[in-house]
Amino acid sequence: MSDTLIWGAIAVYLLAALVTAWRSRTGAARDMSGYFLGHRRMGGFVSALSYSATTYSAFMMVGLAGLTYAGGVGAFGFEIVYFAGVSLVAIFGPRFWAVGRRFGFITPSEMLGHRYESGAVAVVVALTSCLFLIPYAAVQLAGVGYLLSGMSDGAIPFTTGVIVATLLALVFSWISGIRSVMWTDALQALFMIVASTLVALLVVRGLGGFGTLFDTLADRHPQALSVPGSGLFSLTTFLGLTIPWFFFSLSNPQVSQRLFMPVSLAAMRRMLLGFMVFGFIYTLVSVLWGFSALVAFPGLETADLATPTLLASTHVPPLLGVIVMVGILAAAVSTIDSIMLTLSSMIARDVYARTRPGASERAQLRCGIGVIPLIALLALAFAELQLDLIAVLSVAASAGLVVIVPAIVGAFFWHQGTAAGALVSILGAGSCVLLSQFSGFHPLGLPPGIWGIGLAGGLFVGVSLVTRAGAERADEFMRAAVGN
Repeated sequence: MSDTLIWGAIAVYLLAALVTAWRSRTGAARDMSGYFLGHRRMGGFVSALSYSATTYSAFMMVGLAGLTYAGGVGAFGFEIVYFAGVSLVAIFGPRFWAVGRRFGFITPSEMLGHRYESGAVAVVVALTSCLFLIPYAAVQLAGVGYLLSGMSDGAIPFTTGVIVATLLALVFSWISGIRSVMWTDALQALFMIVASTLVALLVVRGLGGFGTLFDTLADRHPQALSVPGSGLFSLTTFLGLTIPWFFFSLSNPQVSQRLFMPVSLAAMRRMLLGFMVFGFIYTLVSVLWGFSALVAFPGLETADLATPTLLASTHVPPLLGVIVMVGILAAAVSTIDSIMLTLSSMIARDVYARTRPGASERAQLRCGIGVIPLIALLALAFAELQLDLIAVLSVAASAGLVVIVPAIVGAFFWHQGTAAGALVSILGAGSCVLLSQFSGFHPLGLPPGIWGIGLAGGLFVGVSLVTRAGAERADEFMRAAVGN
């Protein structure tokens, strides 16, 4: 595909997104709530599309399609388990929203610090989130790099694609904070779901229709339609991937922070329902992309090139191919800028403000805005390493973040949960997960995605039982969570 066509499409997308972001401004944000939470006044429709665009990033059309290409139908089961995990939002979403309104929380880490009466808990959660989320942001940048390089047949280098995505995310984050991000997310979500679905149907038609596509898979690639498939998936691998993904909506702060933003509980319900419809359709489309690429190009060296290769092929008219490319680019950028905003708010609120007692909202806001470029540069540097499959790297980040989940569950449902229990569980289990991922050592042959949350839960319960909890704060927090 012509690199001129690609750059032209990116320019059109940039113009439309900038206009949307600028029109979303309601004046300069003067406090943390305005810049990072949109003054807690986001409607259900925009929240649903933004939540979808933030969650379904380059991971889907590049990562999940690549995982389907490499591992077959097991990839669909993997994503459906995540989809089932969204049910956790129905339980925890109203509680996040209620305590956020009552106590004015800006970040999930601030919420946990308040519940456990410990500034150390807030700091540890914030730094743990940075440790594991920056690589996840890098995964999105790498997805864009692979996409532009693959579609241009190398005319646009991988590094150029990564830099383009980084700059776009920075621009949208800076314009007016979360409001511009959410409105551009809404535009991007509508664009990517419509474009990718229509072009996927066109590709399937070009390959002879659904019947022919699956007959060809059954004849030439029967392992793609069976479990465990071609060798990528085993029961251990599947569980290692899916368990962290099931808890994604709680463990990933760029997602759980969105639960503070809706204007009402009714808006939150609309957000959740809209996301579930969007997610189911997008999952089917992404898996279909992977199967289509396997039939059309069975010998790809890198599975993550499945979607870019298909888009650049004769199976997709160039104009439609570049439209889908922009949709995937937009999805990746929406996730990156959300991560940058969330991490910068956590650093400002839970690290800077606690080391500078009495720091004003203005000072915290300046700190938050100031660290956004640093986060972007760290993610860019990590993306340049080009490590492993995008889908696998995404889950590796979630395996690290899932150690925070027991402390979140305990905050809302267990009076005896203590700050010591939260600290030991996050630091202890997080260190073990990190060591396992870096060393490649898996106890009993089990990846950290399987035992990480169990270890964190055991440490949280065990240490909490032998330390003293602040009963008054726990009661106050739990009553607020249910609206009392």
